[in-house]
Amino acid sequence: MPRVSEVMTRGVEVIRPNDTLKGAAQMMGELNVGALPVCEGGDLIGMITDRDITVRAVSDGMDPTESRVSEVMTAQAYSCTEEQTAEEVMTQMGDLQVRRLPVVDREGQVVGIVSLGDLATRQSGHIDNALREISTPSEPDRAVV
Repeated sequence: MPRVSEVMTRGVEVIRPNDTLKGAAQMMGELNVGALPVCEGGDLIGMITDRDITVRAVSDGMDPTESRVSEVMTAQAYSCTEEQTAEEVMTQMGDLQVRRLPVVDREGQVVGIVSLGDLATRQSGHIDNALREISTPSEPDRAVV
């Protein structure tokens, strides 16, 4: 089973909590990514996704030139380490119902990101359960129309 260090994307850009949502969206567009780790003083404090910007900010009428990343980011900073196996991380993603995790080194600094796509394209046979767990709604009684 490969380690996360063998399948992750390195050289990940991060954003600061006081940066604007417009800046976050522009960075995502330039990098062609849908999520950015949010770091303060080198420490991972959360994640912001294109969905956060759309659902939490735009739909509420927030001004993206004035509103800050910290206002809409997901503040729980889930991560994995370079040493974990791909299988461990797939299980972790399933448990957390997330599609990507920042990868941190022993000092807690972001050194990469691993996505479900990275695992799917580089790890065969074990992705089915993780995908099923991630895709299962957390509120089964609530219908989405």
